[in-house]
Amino acid sequence: MRKKVLFVCVENSNRSQMAEAFAKIHGKGIIDAYSSGSRPSGVVNPKAIAAMKELGYDLTKHDSKSLDEIPQIKYDYAITMGCGDECPFIIAAHRDDWKLDDPKNLAPEAFNNVRNEIERRVKELIEKIAT
Repeated sequence: MRKKVLFVCVENSNRSQMAEAFAKIHGKGIIDAYSSGSRPSGVVNPKAIAAMKELGYDLTKHDSKSLDEIPQIKYDYAITMGCGDECPFIIAAHRDDWKLDDPKNLAPEAFNNVRNEIERRVKELIEKIAT
């Protein structure tokens, strides 16, 4: 049975979007990935789109959405990105905060460093879930 994983940040435009993308790339058959924001910007950041395009993933198919727009289910994991969003009303068996800096104002190289760290952590989470 696939685990349901929710990635949350404030705007749902950078970190949580990339985490959802990496979970879809690396977690096929293992997890169902979702992302959301407590105060969504309504758009996915063009820097995130460009950063993921470098890796062959089309983030333009994602939408920035609020916590009200995601399935209202019990998630196996709720992962916040270090933005101070605890989201206590999200029901989840496990919670973690990854304490990642918001890359939205970073130069491309620094932005990609955050992207790469997100990928590393998503792979680590998938490995944990799969064992």
